[in-house]
Amino acid sequence: MRRNLGKEARLVLALVSLMFLAADWPSFRGPDSAAAAPEAKVPTHWTSVSNVAWKVALPGAGASSPITWGDKVFVTSYSGYGLDQDKPGDEKDLRLHLLCLDLETGKVVWARAIEPRIPEQEYRGFLALHGYASSTPATDGEQVYMFAGQTGVFAFTMAGKPVWKADVGSGRHEWGSGTSVVLHRDLVIVNAGVESGAIVALNKTDGKEAWRFEGIEMSWSTPVVATAAGGRSELIVSMKGKVLGLAPESGEKLWECAGVQDYVCPSVVAHDGIAYITGGRKPYCMAVRLGGNGDVLGSHVLWQIAETPGIATPLVHEGRLYWIDKRGRAACVEATSGKVLYERNLEIKGRGDKVYASLVLAGGQIYGVTRESGTIVLKPGAEFEEVTRNDVDDPGIFNATPAVAGNRLLLRSDRNLYCISE
Repeated sequence: MRRNLGKEARLVLALVSLMFLAADWPSFRGPDSAAAAPEAKVPTHWTSVSNVAWKVALPGAGASSPITWGDKVFVTSYSGYGLDQDKPGDEKDLRLHLLCLDLETGKVVWARAIEPRIPEQEYRGFLALHGYASSTPATDGEQVYMFAGQTGVFAFTMAGKPVWKADVGSGRHEWGSGTSVVLHRDLVIVNAGVESGAIVALNKTDGKEAWRFEGIEMSWSTPVVATAAGGRSELIVSMKGKVLGLAPESGEKLWECAGVQDYVCPSVVAHDGIAYITGGRKPYCMAVRLGGNGDVLGSHVLWQIAETPGIATPLVHEGRLYWIDKRGRAACVEATSGKVLYERNLEIKGRGDKVYASLVLAGGQIYGVTRESGTIVLKPGAEFEEVTRNDVDDPGIFNATPAVAGNRLLLRSDRNLYCISE
């Protein structure tokens, strides 16, 4: 009898583990680009020695986010050049890396090194704040897709075997490259605004170009596929001066309107048929109802306000927008009206930009990673409430948006990857 109960207990534990592993985080900001895992039970308190399930040294720096599928974690980095602004080294030694790790243990399952196209943009200025591995990969459970700027887009099997490589342009910029790939049905969609001034869609099977939309300017924003009230799928793209709604299957322009009158870094956020657009040096944020045709400025723009996170992407949760801006101020905005509910200076250390990572929701808390002051946990609501701050004593820089995998929070610095879990 005891032996049978033991087997049943082990079976239950195995099923529970599989349930946790099934909560995939397959792309930048997770499922549906929502940055939310409402059912997760992630710790709100941790240190370098408590509630850290594992810590793994990465082969190099990077600002990309980790992603997960089943029992696998994927993350990119770079090495060999551009790790020290005073002594950047020889760019001929630059290598890009894609790693697959075991979610349970952090053990490296496989690693691939990619030789980049040279010359690269010189390592200095704003590019030195994030480096050469800032694009988050994506997976559909069959292949892993990785964008590497002028070096191209890559597809690998889940076992790490190269499938194809596609060139989306050779352009460079002093701020570097940083948009993440978007998967939609049988397409890999890339904002190659820096590389070729275009949105490029590639076939998942062979990497061949399916369609291209030209005229993308000053955009480091990852597009999002969203559903309008009538059920139509729309690819929402934010760029300098304009917001576009494209048909994701063909690249046909459905609608457009005036947008951020400056460069754009935050990704588009969409929820319940509304897209939220923000960015620029002069604070600006807007809400646009999807489903329009032609110029929708006068018909579908719901509100515009002089606020912005600058770099990070807002989080939408229960009728409110949340963000921590690059100066270290937390903000909450009513999603229906644009009314600012609160702004609070978080007193984050560091010179210059203090926050690049976007907020994520795990369970009932909001997690915000700062570049040098650890992770701040906030309680959702119309009034500001800081729950706690956590630090893992890592001297590196934390630029990456965290990922949530089951009851685990994956944090990435430019040195290490951490699994936070009870």
